[in-house]
Amino acid sequence: MLGVSWTGPTQRLHGTAQVRTRGLETGAWSAWRDLETDTAPLVDPEAGPDARGASEPLWVGPSDGVEVQVVHKDGSTSAGLPKGLQVNLVDPGVATTAETKATEPAAYVAEASPTDSTSPSDSTSPSDSPSDSVSPTDSVSPSDSASAPASDSASPSASSSPTASASVSVPPAPPSTVPEPPIVSRAGWGADESLSPDPSEYNADVKAVFVHHTDGSNDYSCADSAAIVRGIYAYHTQTNGWNDIGYNFLVDKCGTIFEGRKGGVDRPVLGAHTYGWNRESAGIAVLGEYTSTGASNAALESVARIAAWKLGQYKADPATTVQLKSGATQTNYFGTSFTAGSSYTFNRISGHRDGYNTQCPGSSLYAQLPTIRAWASGPVQGLKLTSLSGAALSGSTYYTKGAITAKWSTTTPGSLISRFELLVDGKVAATASGTATSVGATLPSGRHGVAVRAVHQSGKTATSSALTVVTDTTAPTFPTAPKISLRTGTVNTTAVPVTLGWKAADDAALKSVSLLSPTTATFGPTTTSSSRTAKSGTASTWSMKAYDYAGNTRTSSPSYTPVILQETSAVKSGSWTARSSSSYLGGKSYSSGSKGASLTWTFTGRSVSWVVSRASSSGQAYVYVDGVKVSTVDLKSSSTLYRQAIWTKTWSGSAKHTVKIVVVGTSGRPTITTDGLVYVK
Repeated sequence: MLGVSWTGPTQRLHGTAQVRTRGLETGAWSAWRDLETDTAPLVDPEAGPDARGASEPLWVGPSDGVEVQVVHKDGSTSAGLPKGLQVNLVDPGVATTAETKATEPAAYVAEASPTDSTSPSDSTSPSDSPSDSVSPTDSVSPSDSASAPASDSASPSASSSPTASASVSVPPAPPSTVPEPPIVSRAGWGADESLSPDPSEYNADVKAVFVHHTDGSNDYSCADSAAIVRGIYAYHTQTNGWNDIGYNFLVDKCGTIFEGRKGGVDRPVLGAHTYGWNRESAGIAVLGEYTSTGASNAALESVARIAAWKLGQYKADPATTVQLKSGATQTNYFGTSFTAGSSYTFNRISGHRDGYNTQCPGSSLYAQLPTIRAWASGPVQGLKLTSLSGAALSGSTYYTKGAITAKWSTTTPGSLISRFELLVDGKVAATASGTATSVGATLPSGRHGVAVRAVHQSGKTATSSALTVVTDTTAPTFPTAPKISLRTGTVNTTAVPVTLGWKAADDAALKSVSLLSPTTATFGPTTTSSSRTAKSGTASTWSMKAYDYAGNTRTSSPSYTPVILQETSAVKSGSWTARSSSSYLGGKSYSSGSKGASLTWTFTGRSVSWVVSRASSSGQAYVYVDGVKVSTVDLKSSSTLYRQAIWTKTWSGSAKHTVKIVVVGTSGRPTITTDGLVYVK
């Protein structure tokens, strides 16, 4: 970690301080990066007599070379560098294992004064950017003096003992309205307590929280987060001259929360983070730079959790505003002027720039503050039921046999949610943890409204829109069992054209009907017939299964046999001539042109069809059923057709019937040719 400082805390650096470093492993120089130099006040009560003006520290990772330059705003190169400009290098040290209970403390590598040289011998300043350059002195090994007991554990530190002299009044640690999140203690991140010998100071309470970023690279490894915190701590105490790290809490991009300033995480410790407003607030810093890139959801979640917990100790709703009394006369980033001693309205969760003239916490993180407030305050955001397994959707209604699993989603992280409740008709039927995304329940028969209610850790609730769910345990029915009836078409000795008819119903919602045998097909709930073919002379089971949306089923499997009656089985009257051809049904047929000639078949069945040959010269015939004339059939056809079922009749049940055909003797085309009769028994 590094930064630049100069003599005189009331002086500003006129220009942009830039730094580039040489990576320890790669040996390559990084691009130039700007250092923030306007985040601290000109006069800081925290600073001691040896305080200096300083930039924000920048984490650069393992490096063995550094170059710093100041690029002036007017583009000139003649202006001198600030008096006493130094490059401050920080080695954060290494937190050792828990067994050793010791820490190599953060230590300064150098407070390097500028020399007359412009850059290290193996680096070159950009020739097209006006600058004054400052370089560090030779490398200095980290100091190994001053070690302190430490632990590498990351357990919450709600019981952290404040470091204070007997003369300091230590306020109580009030319980919060929400749970405390896990916090890595100062011992856990390896704080060298010798760097902060002064006792802690306290506020009366915490009325607001200010969010910051620490600047620097965002591509750090979260394994280095503790080292970054140690570096910031060393920089704040040894360069800024403060008595401790400025922030009350620090959060890395993976969501780990670190205890900042000592004195007890559960007490209103006075920090040094937002000049003019420290007396009534706490400061939370996110490790990294968030000007053009937003913070991770994990970081936002942890900021929301720590802010909600801290404000909850003083019964403050994170979504509300509060009056804060200004401790300094100044202007913030947006040009709002504050007068010391006067009160001004702030959001309970505000950005550093709201109170001070700085870009911190970066425009992108600042734009995420509404999300942090919503997550911290509640109710749960974006709650919706996404699906119901164990139930099928038809239209806007779900159908189930009873057992369902409701699944939901939210935009509020689960760590901020106390629990979920599954509501059935407005009553709690099941509960799940705040991190759960589903829960099961069994619904009684009938129609229900099913919703999910999320209980935020604040106690505020949000309820999803209700879904209509019908519990149906009754199987479908077949008011009309599957039946086949003969239809017109071409007849073969192995395939007879039939119509399969049925009617299925359900007391809730019929989904579909499937034909299982003698072949397979699936039909919609309103379909009641299908054209099929059946084997003649063979009993076939026509099995159908009805399904409702709840998953109940019923099967009906009647059996039918189509029978072919050849013309030779008919009782003849009048003159008929036998004909032979492979085109005829059974290879033979009868033909007659004699008016009044007849053929009569007797059978027991429920459906019948008359099978004929047709041609352009074919004539007409009368059809009698059970002694009653029912139709006149014209066999004429523009093309020659064989084995045609030209006339059909179906009854509701099976019974004994006679069918008689009589030759009309049509003028000019008296002849008819008949193959026989087909019936279903």
